[in-house]
Amino acid sequence: MEKERGRKPRFGEALFVLIVDALIISYGVLDIHFASGATFGLALSAHVPLFLAAVFTALMGVFFLGRPWRSVEEGMIGGITIALQAVLILLAIGGLIGAWILSGVVPTLIYYGLNLLSPRYFLVASLLICSIVSLSTGSSWSTSGTVGIALMGIGAGLGVPAPVTAGFVISGAYFGDKMSPLSDTTNLAPAVAGSDLFSHIKAMIWTTGPTLIIVAAIALFMGSGYGGAALDTTRISIIQQMMSAEFTISLFGFVPPLLVLTLAALKVPAIPGIVAGMLLAALMALLQGAGLGDVLGALHSGYSPTIIAGVSEAADIGAINEALKGSVVYAAESLDSVREIAAMLNDLLARGGLSGMLETIALILVALVLGGIMETCGFLEVLLARLMQSVRSIFGLVASVIVACIFTNLFLGDQYLALVMPGRMFRTAFADFEQNGRGVDPRLLSRTLEDSGTLTSVLVPWNTCGAYNAGVLGVPTLSYLPYAFLNYLNPLVALAMTKMGIGIPWIEKKTGGRV
Repeated sequence: MEKERGRKPRFGEALFVLIVDALIISYGVLDIHFASGATFGLALSAHVPLFLAAVFTALMGVFFLGRPWRSVEEGMIGGITIALQAVLILLAIGGLIGAWILSGVVPTLIYYGLNLLSPRYFLVASLLICSIVSLSTGSSWSTSGTVGIALMGIGAGLGVPAPVTAGFVISGAYFGDKMSPLSDTTNLAPAVAGSDLFSHIKAMIWTTGPTLIIVAAIALFMGSGYGGAALDTTRISIIQQMMSAEFTISLFGFVPPLLVLTLAALKVPAIPGIVAGMLLAALMALLQGAGLGDVLGALHSGYSPTIIAGVSEAADIGAINEALKGSVVYAAESLDSVREIAAMLNDLLARGGLSGMLETIALILVALVLGGIMETCGFLEVLLARLMQSVRSIFGLVASVIVACIFTNLFLGDQYLALVMPGRMFRTAFADFEQNGRGVDPRLLSRTLEDSGTLTSVLVPWNTCGAYNAGVLGVPTLSYLPYAFLNYLNPLVALAMTKMGIGIPWIEKKTGGRV
């Protein structure tokens, strides 16, 4: 039977596969220009590099380890299966975004947000708004795909660079997702580690609470840099005028988001809640005079601006005023700024729809194929097992989990796998660990899985989370990465607190009582 399944890879073989895969992926997706004039990388989408890495890994499994092709194929299918729910959520959110833009929900949030938010406090407000929404819904994806898009528009109106806004939107969305009892990852991590949900959430407060305070301070500091300049009210006025010309701006636009939040509070599952918000927005669009074909088209292909697109392509101010049909009249000297703002809004609002998510889904599926092969052939398992051999302290144990989660996000391409695989591997090590007659509570493992596995997934361009957020926010993963402070500071805070012995849930080995 063992012969039919092939042998386990040796450490050197696993390391070789990992290095080659890393080179294939990095050379394909990076675009680094050196001072000498040399370059590294092809600046491709990650689809093909990931596919080639998957082919190489499968060949190594079949020809060097003796794995039967059927086993490798089953691994690929299994890798995809674990994320099918995420794919369904992606499709539902695609329809939701299309309906929310067509019906004026997202434009309404942008319109009124420009009246309420100032550049000085915009970043910290974005962080806190996304934190609250994600806590309420338990979904970072729903947050960035709805409120996040609106905040991107508001940030553009206030003169905040898109990668900066995206970074703080993601920081808030992932804080709420990580801490919400409604979140799938918040329930998955303790299930894998052997702790319980609310003990897990309490344990995360030790590391995630201080990190949120640090990120809020950074947001205030960076916001003061934008707040020093005079607020460009002319730019804001043009954005609002464009929104009013293209969409129905009304307080009714707040109803679909409130419905989604209410359903989440009532613990309605994610997909029915998202579909309910989508259908209500579709009904609103019909009542506003949109045709049934337009509504179904937005659900399928997303929204394509008409008036705003016409303004962005207009040759002169007369053509712009004609495109706006008298809703507003601009003077000749406004030509360049009006066209520039219209082009920005066209890029922001031309999105959504089921088909608009297909490229992201394709990237996710290819990444999961690679992850399924890596797991089936045992390459990552061998590397992580070698890592565990050198662990002698509680700090080393926590650091090993963080490294394992980051590697899993990089090479298996999915957030769930970054919780399940390291959690499964390290559960025994945490249970057996003893220091001065004390052991550690399983919630330390579950907390560490979330501190690293949940949060770093969105920092990898080909990971399910990184691909999704780059798609819906319109900002490449590597562009927003430096500003997603919570996502990479949280693991560092966890390491620092472990090193100082703060927040470690010890238990007495003899009695099992918590310390």
